[in-house]
Amino acid sequence: MMALNRKSIPLILSAGAFICTSAWATSVSVVGLFKDKAIVSIDGGKPRTLSVGQALGGVKLLAADSDSARFDVDGKRRTLSMGQSFAGGSATDARQRVSLTADARGHFAAAGSINGYPMSFMVDTGATAIAINASEARRIGLDYRAGEAVGVGTAAGMVPAWRVKFNSVRVGGIVVNQVDGLVVESGLNVPLLGMSFLNRMEMQRDGQTMTLTQRY
Repeated sequence: MMALNRKSIPLILSAGAFICTSAWATSVSVVGLFKDKAIVSIDGGKPRTLSVGQALGGVKLLAADSDSARFDVDGKRRTLSMGQSFAGGSATDARQRVSLTADARGHFAAAGSINGYPMSFMVDTGATAIAINASEARRIGLDYRAGEAVGVGTAAGMVPAWRVKFNSVRVGGIVVNQVDGLVVESGLNVPLLGMSFLNRMEMQRDGQTMTLTQRY
């Protein structure tokens, strides 16, 4: 799908609807706190408001005030403050796993985040690095123009791009720090989850399911 090199980077994208399921871990990030309510992002999804006693996607809010919130995440109790995250996991294996389901075209999507900002990726084993477009980079406050300038070849011709380093990349309950990335000025509609993240995983595909297991 996408190959990245230092000089010219061909880019091919396909559109499609994707499904992502985390069969092994559930993660929760706190983005808002109120009396008896918390705004959370679960598995990198859009922020949702939970009231005390309400459960969603393996996460149950037990208590909340303006300082912190107490959750049950896949049977584990955790108290989180604003901006903090926690990922539950399998009781039989400490390593984090996430299971992805292919769409009709055989493409896999992965809900997660970059530097704490929710992001929906398309898995691309042909990309040497995670790639996002310039508008996404601005949304997450990334000073991408401070990175190394490179060229990206698209169907419309060469477009500017910059090599960057993401502080953290999360997919489901898997978190990887200091990940090589690429910001493309235009022509990239879907963030690509490339090998700078995937090469830290054990990848296993069984039919329409791909399981990622964090190695380190």
